[in-house]
Amino acid sequence: MVLRLAETLPPEVQQQVVKYQQLQTQLNQLLAEKSVIEQELREVNRALDVLKNVPDNVEMYRSAGHLLIKITKADAEKELNERKELLELRLKTLSRQEALIRQQLSEVQSKLQQYASTLYRKQ
Repeated sequence: MVLRLAETLPPEVQQQVVKYQQLQTQLNQLLAEKSVIEQELREVNRALDVLKNVPDNVEMYRSAGHLLIKITKADAEKELNERKELLELRLKTLSRQEALIRQQLSEVQSKLQQYASTLYRKQ
């Protein structure tokens, strides 16, 4: 039944259905990426909070692949703050993209609902 219905849909409606599915896929991918960024941002913020209570003269090491590299507290804070800024910027960009995709989804859904209501009225 669904296959026959799809065959009887006008091409422009079929295009809208495909567009809706593509937008939904894009949104799901974007939300997954956004979730990863948010998690990393939380970790960076926790690390910065921990560093606040660490004396300046404590030896610290940063992981670089399979190596540990000695680093000063100031350098650690600088690196974490730079990473935080980058993550916040990426998060802001993803949020704008999410809003745009949600708007496009809404527009396509509206078009599909209009088609469905005209089809229902014809029957």
